[in-house]
Amino acid sequence: MPSSARILVVDDHEEMGQMLKEPLTDAGYRVDLSTGGADAIAQLRARVYDVVLCDLRMEEVDGLDVLAAARRHDPELPVLLMTAFGAVESAVEAMKRGAYHYLTKPFRLDEVLLHVGRALESRRLRTEHRDLKRQVTQRGGLGSLLGHSVPMRTLYELIDRVAASEAPVLIRGESGSGKELVARALHSEGPRSQAPFVAVNCTALPHALLESELFGHIKGAFSGATTTRRGLFVEADGGTLFLDEIGDMPPELQAKLLRVLQDGEVRAVGADGSRRVDVRILAATHQDLDARVKEGRFRADLFYRLNVVSLRVPPLRERTEDIPKLAEHFVAQARARNPRSSVTALAPEVVATLSRMPWPGNVREMENLVERLVVLGAQPTVDLAQLRLHTSEAAPEAHPLAAAHGQVVPLRQLEGEYIAWVVARCGGNKTRAAELLGIDVSTIHRREKTDSGVSQR
Repeated sequence: MPSSARILVVDDHEEMGQMLKEPLTDAGYRVDLSTGGADAIAQLRARVYDVVLCDLRMEEVDGLDVLAAARRHDPELPVLLMTAFGAVESAVEAMKRGAYHYLTKPFRLDEVLLHVGRALESRRLRTEHRDLKRQVTQRGGLGSLLGHSVPMRTLYELIDRVAASEAPVLIRGESGSGKELVARALHSEGPRSQAPFVAVNCTALPHALLESELFGHIKGAFSGATTTRRGLFVEADGGTLFLDEIGDMPPELQAKLLRVLQDGEVRAVGADGSRRVDVRILAATHQDLDARVKEGRFRADLFYRLNVVSLRVPPLRERTEDIPKLAEHFVAQARARNPRSSVTALAPEVVATLSRMPWPGNVREMENLVERLVVLGAQPTVDLAQLRLHTSEAAPEAHPLAAAHGQVVPLRQLEGEYIAWVVARCGGNKTRAAELLGIDVSTIHRREKTDSGVSQR
């Protein structure tokens, strides 16, 4: 939208700059003026622009210098150069160096508006093309969610009702349950389906980089910022931004996110100005945010902003009737990725066993197991013997809770055995096990030391 685009007009004749600013402002653009090349380069360092309109011939620092600086800061930033009739050769040289277009003086103001609009459209199309390439194998509506169990049918109905809304949605569910699939379904079934869907995992990046990833940065804003970055909020402008694992966002960044949600504006790291964005926010967490708010670990005002609509994704153990369909689907996907595999199906007793397993890692854990069976399987049909080769927990009796049937087991013993079982299921990764259990990893270490000390007495 023109109202969200910011333009830098550069001309060492101030009256020419003002003459250009007025019609651009009337057209809905946000316009900054610069009266020289050096000042323009400083402004490029301080703020994110969508188009630069610059005079070619200026004293000391000319339009080619500004073009070079703009290309260094943001290689995709379109620069339109204005030149007198006798300097067309220099303008052609500027095109070779990466200028988007040049205008020969005298020009009509409607001509300027036309080329500015084209430059913005070209940039938008490049961004959309990049987003589509990234999303081509990921986008999907309700068809990407599998299952006809009662919990899933309830979820489908809620998605169908909520998708058309602009309200923020907080998606709750255990790790691996399919929260991102729900977010993509909300986007694809809603009015923003043709606009970008941009996802970021708040735990996947160091806290120091997450702010830059979300809001963008100016070149030189910090060590390693070698070019200007627009940020995910700007990339998602007009579409949807999915903030996965929002519960792990650091407190200082929570405050900045709250301001964006309140004001509809983002400020790039190192910039001295902000820009408007139109983004629908979807957030997800496996944590109990209500408890984190009470503990002071998550801002209450941000929680209320995000929790306008809340959707719960059921864990796999609550919809075991979906497991046969999921198993069939995952086998087909795994075969497509591994066409040389001999496996074509799972034996009925294998599917029955899968349906009785507890799946602490939910759908993601099941998908990984099925792919392992397809990759390593030597026979067309995977049987129970092959299943047991690839998971020590294939039989339901392996679950520690089975030991409690028919006898009284001390709670502390059962708790310790269950923690050990989950750690084993996570391949010894105690951090991952603590995440699944909803406890701090230090609790696992402390229990191991205590249990070890007891066993040695």
